[in-house]
Formats: sequence, C-alpha cells, structure tokens
Amino acid sequence: MKFEIVPLAEPHFEALRTVLDIVAREKRFLAFTEAPLPTEAFAFYSNLVLNNVAASVVLIDGSIVGWCDVLPTHGQARAHVGMLGIGLHPSARHRGIGLPLLESTLARAWGNGLSRIELTVRTDNLNAKALYERVGFTTEGTCRRAFQIDGEYYDAYSMALLR
Repeated sequence: MKFEIVPLAEPHFEALRTVLDIVAREKRFLAFTEAPLPTEAFAFYSNLVLNNVAASVVLIDGSIVGWCDVLPTHGQARAHVGMLGIGLHPSARHRGIGLPLLESTLARAWGNGLSRIELTVRTDNLNAKALYERVGFTTEGTCRRAFQIDGEYYDAYSMALLR
C-alpha cells in the first residue's frame, strides 16, 4: 500500500470534512462528535492554508484518509506553542500511516518556529498515546472528566513535546 502526505490545500477541503465527520461520529478520538457545517469547516481550512499552518493530509490512491495539524495557540506569550490534532479513517489505521504523517507535520511545525507542541488524548486511547510517545511526547498530567460523550465522562492525558 502506497500513501502520500501533502500539505492541506483547497481541493482537499470537502473530502477532509467527510473523513473528519466519520472519525468524529465514532465518539472515541476527537472533541467533535460530528464535523462542523461545510461553510464553517471550509473557512477554518482556508485560514490554515492562508496562514501556512502545519496542516497535512494523507492520501491513498488519491483519496484522503486522514489529517494531522499543529494549530497555533492564542496570546503572544504562547506564540511558540502549537496544539496537535490527528485523525485517520478507520480503514487507514494500523497500516503504518500514523507515524510518518505525525513526523511530517511536526517537521513543518518546527519549521514554522514552534518549540512546544501540546495535545490531549483520552486515557482509553492507548494506541494514540503509544504513537505520541514514539516521537517523544511525554505525559504532563491527567485531566479528569475532560470529555463527556453520551452522558459518560472520560479522563484525558495532557502531553507535550519540546524542541
């Protein structure tokens, strides 16, 4: 299986939103439980492209199967910090895609001048936590009741990677 990792661009917006919606509706990995409306999602993606944010998509046979981004945080005192997000379509998991997608996007984030990247991952998402640890993320704490899905609370790890 051959895949390609490329920077996010306008032709990807619709398919990316579709994959985001599929992953969100699993209610296991993201803060979203469904994708934003197309106009909202496309405006968000356009802003990422316009501001050269480290945002990548992964394609198999020309179809988007996942994304990774490092979003800037707000405030001048945190201009060196980014927030990592990543997701893969269920059919693309456990196929050796996550690590190169993550590494490629991190390289772009470092190139944009960031020196700290943060993420939050549910404590029951052990595969993702292991992936993050492979590239050097460390757990900085546990956020109790960080997520609420269908009335049930989930804790999350707060993790960070320093450059």
